[in-house]
Amino acid sequence: MPKTQPRWLNDTERQAWVPFVGLLLKLPHALDSAMRQRTGLSHFEYVVMAAMSESEGRTRPMSELADLVNASLSRLSHVVARLEQRGWVRRSTSPDSRRVTLATLTDDGMALVVATAPEHVEAVRALVIDVLKPAQLKQLAAISSQLLGNLEDPQPS
Repeated sequence: MPKTQPRWLNDTERQAWVPFVGLLLKLPHALDSAMRQRTGLSHFEYVVMAAMSESEGRTRPMSELADLVNASLSRLSHVVARLEQRGWVRRSTSPDSRRVTLATLTDDGMALVVATAPEHVEAVRALVIDVLKPAQLKQLAAISSQLLGNLEDPQPS
């Protein structure tokens, strides 16, 4: 079977791709730094706790939570263990299946999410939202939705 040639990026495609890669690399670090400075939490810790705060009973199975925050179960387990040591999360076995571990945001954890949410939104505004014009925000929403849709349901190449 003959090997096909790579479809190299043209100038226009490179001009879109290179800054996008820079964004993918720098934005997570910038959000993490801002959140650590403002709240003492990493951005990922905040996202995990916020995801639990929006769940019924502030509880989710660990495997579901890992999918939701796009983390390996191992990484999530380490983070949840740290949050549990601080009294913000509690883990328990599911009453429906002993093989399922549930993560529950405690009252103290919920209070922390409520207290740190304004700091999180300020970091998001400073780094992304307030930098863009309204039309650009609409473009960002459309582009992000399309890219996420492709990642969630990839089309064959």
